[in-house]
Amino acid sequence: MIFQLLIVAILVLVVVYLKGVKNEQYWRKRGVVFYQRNKVVGIAWDYITQDRAFFEHFHDIYKKYPNEPAVGIGSVLKPAILLRDLTNIQHITSTEFNAFNHKGFEIIEEDTLANNIFLVNGRKWKLLRQSMSPLFTSSKLKLMYHTIDKSARDIVPYMRSNPKLMKGNALETVSTFCSAAMTAAVFGISANSIFESPFLKIIQNVVKPTFWLGLKFVLSINAPVLVRIFKIKFFSQAEKFFVGAIKNLLKSRVNEPIKRHDFADLCVSIQKNGMLKDEETGLEVDPTDELLAAQAFFFFTAGVHPTATAIYNTLLLLGQHPEALKRLHDEIDEAFDKNEGNMSFDVVAQLEYLDMVLNESMRLYPPVGYVLRECVSDSVLPVGNIKIEKGTTLFIPIFPVHRDEKYYPDPEVFDPERLYRDNKAKLNEKAFLPFGKGNRICIGARYATAQAKAGLVQLLRNFTVKTKVFGNDIKYKKDQIQVQLTNVDVEFIERKVKCYL
Repeated sequence: MIFQLLIVAILVLVVVYLKGVKNEQYWRKRGVVFYQRNKVVGIAWDYITQDRAFFEHFHDIYKKYPNEPAVGIGSVLKPAILLRDLTNIQHITSTEFNAFNHKGFEIIEEDTLANNIFLVNGRKWKLLRQSMSPLFTSSKLKLMYHTIDKSARDIVPYMRSNPKLMKGNALETVSTFCSAAMTAAVFGISANSIFESPFLKIIQNVVKPTFWLGLKFVLSINAPVLVRIFKIKFFSQAEKFFVGAIKNLLKSRVNEPIKRHDFADLCVSIQKNGMLKDEETGLEVDPTDELLAAQAFFFFTAGVHPTATAIYNTLLLLGQHPEALKRLHDEIDEAFDKNEGNMSFDVVAQLEYLDMVLNESMRLYPPVGYVLRECVSDSVLPVGNIKIEKGTTLFIPIFPVHRDEKYYPDPEVFDPERLYRDNKAKLNEKAFLPFGKGNRICIGARYATAQAKAGLVQLLRNFTVKTKVFGNDIKYKKDQIQVQLTNVDVEFIERKVKCYL
């Protein structure tokens, strides 16, 4: 028995060794340097075994090969490559989008909530994107902004009535605001207390980093066939709640005479028009309650956690930089006084320094650390003349690009004016990727920006902030995609300002 186990172990080691050699030779034949650590599974093993976020491993690789346009990395069943050159990133996100329109994640049809605009691919993605885009036009955003602003204003007395919220756990507080804004503005759902939303609790449980969620994530990228074979689901625990909530919401809206121009109204309109149809291929998609619930699930998830993270990171950076904090306080106070407290969409959009601060915060700490794509037809990356075969996974490292001194001098420094100086043209706009890039850029980018600004305006009008860092270095939560700091917090301190009713 021991001899047999030894033979099996030796065979496994030989297979692993040969697979690692094959992975390395594959990329060397294409003129691409290969990351030597974990030649078979790449960074997946380090992510599973270490207490670090996924993007941090990409950052290590990015810095290790400063003069390379791309770096091949280990992967179990298909080639994988980390892009470093902005022209190549532009190539796969925009120039030759049709060859790289796959999101890079493997999902199954049975995973109801995974069939959303973020994760589906091909023509189905195109149909869903076209049908959902009207929700995020400038005109619709302006219609929703009053509700967003109301949620931002309401969070202030809510915090004052709960003094413990002023002392810390700030990410939870701003997540509560984002949840309230999304629930009211996008879904048109009101409750006795919009700050006690079951939606938020469900989402927090779904995205909470666990070993099994991390393992499923790694398998989805590296061994998608296993996702199909074992019918692995990502969001089953939230399925009953979200599908039920959207069914009830749509049922209540069908005969409602007043149009609110929100997500529920859009869904009712879509269902009345019947099948979604792609004229070019004839593909038809039935806009069932379940499919629309999947879109609601994505919008809520994307509208709460990444946006709350952006607000939170902005506050903690301001707490570390008192001069920037004072300048933004002054700008907000002036706008309040000039407009007698009426902080409309247009007024907030004109706050130039707020825009600078938010953008610089998202540069230093982008809500997501990277995005990925899968090649669906053979192509060639222009810089390096790198041949990319169908099925290859390509990683776009947002966090490392944002910290590259080639694009941002003194990249570790918080400098809100860096994108607005006279030398703006010298900075490559392709290097600013907080919402992704190209045809699959975040559909709700403008909404998220408006929501973040509304929250920051009301919070900073009424409070100043003090940042607390626990330890010598900033640390990040072990997350699959997002950039979340773990050893920092923000304390809110009352300001004495004029009250406008």
